[in-house]
Amino acid sequence: MPGLDQEFSTLTDRYQTTIPASIRRALNLTKGDRIRYSLDASGRVYIEPIPANGWDTALGPFLDLLEADIRARPTALVSVGPALVTQMQALVEGVEIDLDTALDPQND
Repeated sequence: MPGLDQEFSTLTDRYQTTIPASIRRALNLTKGDRIRYSLDASGRVYIEPIPANGWDTALGPFLDLLEADIRARPTALVSVGPALVTQMQALVEGVEIDLDTALDPQND
């Protein structure tokens, strides 16, 4: 396809990737923006930015459903017990991550 810009990235062990700088610029993406992936019948994937006010069209209805369920069955709500807290803490023990650390400028 003439004029098609191509960029490449690599998936991490957690299936994450960095959107190449030229693509971020073309889509006018900044940190914290949301993106939508769409897959057509031929297997082609499209990526597009989602406006901040429309990133999740299912969230409102889901929260409404959750609210209605809580109102209808308040006794179904239970606190997280100490055993589950201990289990969750064991899963992340020794894992250090700082989501506020800036990306390396060479990879920007």
